[in-house]
Amino acid sequence: MLNQIDLSRTDLNLLVLFDVVFKERHVGRASQRLNLSPSAVSHGLGRLRRLLNDPLFLRTPKGVVPSERAEQLAPLVVEVLAQIRNVVLAATPFDPASSRRRFRIGAPDAVLAVVLPPLLAFLRENAPFVDIATRQLLPPLGGTPFERAWQHGLDDLETRAIDIAIMPIHSVPARFAEHVLYKEEFVIAARSGHSQARSPTLKQFCEFRHLLVSMTGDPHGFIDEALAERGLNRRIELTVPNFMMALAIIAESDLVAALPKQLVVSHGPRFGIKAWKSPLPPRRDQIRLIASKAAILDTGVAWLFATLKDLSLAP
Repeated sequence: MLNQIDLSRTDLNLLVLFDVVFKERHVGRASQRLNLSPSAVSHGLGRLRRLLNDPLFLRTPKGVVPSERAEQLAPLVVEVLAQIRNVVLAATPFDPASSRRRFRIGAPDAVLAVVLPPLLAFLRENAPFVDIATRQLLPPLGGTPFERAWQHGLDDLETRAIDIAIMPIHSVPARFAEHVLYKEEFVIAARSGHSQARSPTLKQFCEFRHLLVSMTGDPHGFIDEALAERGLNRRIELTVPNFMMALAIIAESDLVAALPKQLVVSHGPRFGIKAWKSPLPPRRDQIRLIASKAAILDTGVAWLFATLKDLSLAP
């Protein structure tokens, strides 16, 4: 949005002005929020228009209306301002009791569903003003080699798109700090009244109506690879993009799904869902807490990493 030459002579407070005007849709109200005169806000908008080569906000009898270009820029400006605030906050001593930091955690939603309840309980008592933003991490394509399937999470850590990742990855490069939070395995999940889910044979398992969690909708997962090795296959009747949706769907149908055991133990009872042992050898994963060692130099990120590391996540 702003190139390096522009940044050398551009007042970044103009981004704050843009954000407030976009939200208020009114120069007068924006000036009150910014403690500026309406003419100062209008002057700043003029500078922004010249900088970005777009009218940005069009005057109407009731205020201003953002242009199409302003609509496109608004989420980018919000993200830039959030990053700048985090840079400034990271330069000051971190006090969890008073900090208003927003930290970003990336993980599969099955992991978030296990980790967030105890984390939020801890924050309520010890860091009441700290906010958490989450990002869903799932393998982008079915059949992708396991380690490479989670590379995007490591990339997000290095670009600081997220502060911390929690993923079922086997190992990480030395430039990352890591800790095994808990161990996980997949089980067969079905509604408690399902007539056939309890201890099925492999043949019965293949005949079930199956649901698969797939971010892309690709109907292929590690279960299908294990079945193919045995000359077997199954019908994937439905794919959904996340694990919590899977719980909701199988609670109201005869579909079954291979889901993480700790997710089912934690949330299955309120959905009326039970877990049974799979007829296939179980896949066991280590759920790792990961941050870049560069990010850990930020005392806030270091505090959150230590907090997550100390959480009690026993099933």
